Amino acid sequence: MKVHFIGIGGIGISAIACIYKQKNWIVSGSDEEQSEITDGLKQMGMDVFIGHKKENLWCQTCVRHVSDTKPNLVVYSEAVPKENIELKEAKKLKIKCLSGAQALADLAKDYFLIAVSGMHGKSTTASMVAQILIKAKLDPSFIIGTKPGWRLGKSKYLIIEADDYKAKLLNYNPDILVLTNIEEEHMDYFENLNHILKVFLQYAKQVNGFIVGNRDNKNVVKIFEKLKTKPARNAFSIADAGGNEKVKIKKYSLDDKEAKVLEKILKIPGEHNVSNALAALNVARILDIKDEVSFKALSEFKGIWRRFQETELRIRNHELRIVADYAHHPTEILATFQALHEKYSNKKILVIFQPHQYQRTFYLFNDFVKTFQQAKNFGIEKVIITDIYSVKGRESQEIKSKTNSQKLVKAINCKEVEYIKQEKLENYIKDNLKDIDVLTIMGAGDIYKLAQKLK
Repeated sequence: MKVHFIGIGGIGISAIACIYKQKNWIVSGSDEEQSEITDGLKQMGMDVFIGHKKENLWCQTCVRHVSDTKPNLVVYSEAVPKENIELKEAKKLKIKCLSGAQALADLAKDYFLIAVSGMHGKSTTASMVAQILIKAKLDPSFIIGTKPGWRLGKSKYLIIEADDYKAKLLNYNPDILVLTNIEEEHMDYFENLNHILKVFLQYAKQVNGFIVGNRDNKNVVKIFEKLKTKPARNAFSIADAGGNEKVKIKKYSLDDKEAKVLEKILKIPGEHNVSNALAALNVARILDIKDEVSFKALSEFKGIWRRFQETELRIRNHELRIVADYAHHPTEILATFQALHEKYSNKKILVIFQPHQYQRTFYLFNDFVKTFQQAKNFGIEKVIITDIYSVKGRESQEIKSKTNSQKLVKAINCKEVEYIKQEKLENYIKDNLKDIDVLTIMGAGDIYKLAQKLK
């Protein structure tokens, strides 16, 4: 069986491709740009083409096999435009075509599905759940938007990060759904908060077993209220029209007694990570995993790629701590500020932030302004905001003309926040080493590569 992935360099799509490869499918794919992800997929034996053209569907350049038969399946990233030449050719040839979310939902049909959703904390929470299940010897599979982002186990359990962008999560019918938080995000797709709540409400109604929800998030609580649940503090059930219990709800909060325990044992800082761990703990309890196993797994959890990921670097005889963080939404940025203050309150901290997508910067402009105006309250001495990372296929030329990083810095209007062009950052850091103990490189674009340049 053959499958071809369009946009295979994406973190989520690449993980699905790896699962198909492990299931002994012949896998090929294409992407607009070469990356460390595409290089890694090639090393696994996949045919990866840089650039899109019709001929890629047949993978005729493969050195391991020669085949002129078309793929049985084409999977495309949701970021791929409808006019993509490979996608159009696949549809013309009447090849079955699935979006990444549809392909993942198709794989999930054979599993007990644990889906983690929300605007923030999905990757970390899903990774925590996976580590607990592995520690409990349940041998799970998982597909998560990080590195390593996939695992093919032998048990019935599949853990996924179910994304809210373009309401992709509606493709899934989880046995356990984790709701970390709900707020305004992806406003290039969603009309407003009510639209977001409507999508999440529909999603909650598709659950087959349990919902584990964050009681500290007012919008998650609104979903529970809209489901017409029986009121209770920590657990209750949703009944269908016939009076049968369709789904059980388990709520968690930083007020729970377990939060203090987790705060002491977690290696990764920040209240948001305590909250993520509480969610994972509740999932484990549903699966009858003993708390001692869960606490042990969580105490050993070291975090994930680009989520407060720390390294040491020596530059010109100066010891520099680098924190790489994926935060790109105002709420995530505040959470990272809090974690930095918690761990490095007596250090000189420089934050370099790369806004991710013109659309997000425009729609959440005022929230970004308020967030960075609080940086000094967390002991952050300097914030540099560099050029916006533009996401291909998801930008409006009209909005690009209305916003930029310079306008954001001007609106923030704080002396400790300034704009510097991305190509000048490396020299700025080297010229100001004496004023930096902790360099935090923040954003969901390519800004993380700055650390590699410094090395």
